[in-house]
Amino acid sequence: MCLLLGIARSSYYKWMKHEESEHELENKDLIELIEKYHLKYKGILGYRRMTMWINTYDDYHVNPKLIKRLMNVMGLKAVIRSKRSTYRYSTPEVLSKNKLSRNFNADKPNQKWVTDVTEFKIKSSTQKLYLSAIVDLYDLSVVSYQISTKNDNILVLDTFKAAFNKYPGVSPLVHSDRGFQYTSHIFKKLLVYQGCTQSMSRVGCCIDNGPIENFWGQIKTEEYYLNDYRTEDELIQGINKYITFYNNELLQKRFNNQAPSQVRKKGLDNKSPQRYPVPINRSIEKYWESIKSKQHNKSELTNYI
Repeated sequence: MCLLLGIARSSYYKWMKHEESEHELENKDLIELIEKYHLKYKGILGYRRMTMWINTYDDYHVNPKLIKRLMNVMGLKAVIRSKRSTYRYSTPEVLSKNKLSRNFNADKPNQKWVTDVTEFKIKSSTQKLYLSAIVDLYDLSVVSYQISTKNDNILVLDTFKAAFNKYPGVSPLVHSDRGFQYTSHIFKKLLVYQGCTQSMSRVGCCIDNGPIENFWGQIKTEEYYLNDYRTEDELIQGINKYITFYNNELLQKRFNNQAPSQVRKKGLDNKSPQRYPVPINRSIEKYWESIKSKQHNKSELTNYI
């Protein structure tokens, strides 16, 4: 057999007598855990998330580089998000300035909310479902959401009424894009009645509302695209299941490997909540640099005049 395979007999006997080291045994255990979580969550965990899951739930202290190497050996990768569709223009009734201005940090719960509507197509039919959601920038939890077959003002109003009923007396800064629901007089009236400050993204600039866009990418990549939803009930059930998972089980590195609901509960229970600064983002840093540059140039021009 060694002659046919071109292997030295000494190498064969050395392999026969080889005893696995502690490092090799640990890698075997990690491979089993990686395979378990990859199957359980349908491949939505990349090596960073996979490291958080293993370190948090299985009491390990492994480096993400090791998990990345093992996943490469296993041929496992997280599912990739699809490209976002192009922006469609609408005629606004009411406009507001971008008061959020990409400052996605919040000191406490219910200080800053971002909101949007996205659509899901039911496969093998022309039917669609629309999901309206509010995400709190303090803990990135989904504060409120509504699902409907119609993308109208009622969908958005019901979403906010549910949120205000859940947290009576709050008056957060509410940021959205310039969709027709958010530029309507009736939506503006609701926010004024609640004492909220309205903020809107610039035309066609999705990064101004980055956190909610990121959530849409997650729910579609990690739930919708992985399942073959053929009926309205199946899709609604899938959306409900994922949002429950997202709020209560999805560990996030920014929150020290805690789920959004854990961070939110602690934030609501404390008068001085712990702060979780948004990690540095090159696009946002570039944006702030351009703002400072414009202000500097304007100041110089004023002085010159």
